[in-house]
Amino acid sequence: MLTRRSTLLGAAGLALASMIAGGSADAAEKDVTIAYVEWSDAVVATNVIKTVLEDAGYNVKIVPLSGAAMWQAVATGEADAMVAAWLPATHQAYYEKLKDQVEDLGPNVSGAKIGWAVPTYVADVNSMEDLKDKASEFKGQVIGIDPGAGLMKASENAIKEYDLPLKLIEGSDATMVAALKDAYGKKEPIIVTTWTPHWMHSSFELKYLKDPKGVFGGEETVNTVVRKGLKEDDPKLYAILDNFALSLDQEQAVMLENEQPGANPAETAKKWVEANKATVDQWLK
Repeated sequence: MLTRRSTLLGAAGLALASMIAGGSADAAEKDVTIAYVEWSDAVVATNVIKTVLEDAGYNVKIVPLSGAAMWQAVATGEADAMVAAWLPATHQAYYEKLKDQVEDLGPNVSGAKIGWAVPTYVADVNSMEDLKDKASEFKGQVIGIDPGAGLMKASENAIKEYDLPLKLIEGSDATMVAALKDAYGKKEPIIVTTWTPHWMHSSFELKYLKDPKGVFGGEETVNTVVRKGLKEDDPKLYAILDNFALSLDQEQAVMLENEQPGANPAETAKKWVEANKATVDQWLK
């Protein structure tokens, strides 16, 4: 397995050391490094658990990485944990390659899903199969997120499986939402790659396209994954991470707050933790 790391990451692995320099899990007993991808749901979960751990006496560093580099960071011990592992489908390739080097603590959010969506005002498109004859209505494009993301790989497969004359446009969570906002304001047709939990489902009237071939898989969970040996090194930290869980509604509400002008994800996380003491106390048991 160790000999395949360079194949897994390529250039991303070279950037990893400099991004996490000084934040190694080996730095000190109370130091914690959490890796995450800059998706709106992962930003919420990561900042919430950061706040909780800091209140418990830890010095927490959060490091934004690509999906592949996030898994690699935990597998090598350069990060202690992530709370943004989408399983069983979206991050399946990463998990299969690194499962012997990490420990999966199970879901911190249930009821997640991925797929493509269109605004509800696009009345004549309800299924992936409808797109074959209507690609021109969407300028032949699907607006995607960061290249290499599990959702993007699934989207590439969807284009092949349904034989769609569409081009997948790479970008980011932010650029995808910006394109959606622009099209939505003009009532223009648009296809976006999307997932739940995401705040845009609370701000726009969207519908997932039916996926009769099951390319995007079924319901998923967002899991907490930690480095090997964490339980022995710090049972208290391990227990808090193991207990950490949010509902879809809780996470999407904080995501929506983060979209308000001037919002700071660290501050909205602190606000949520202060307002949900009973929930947080369950994680600290």
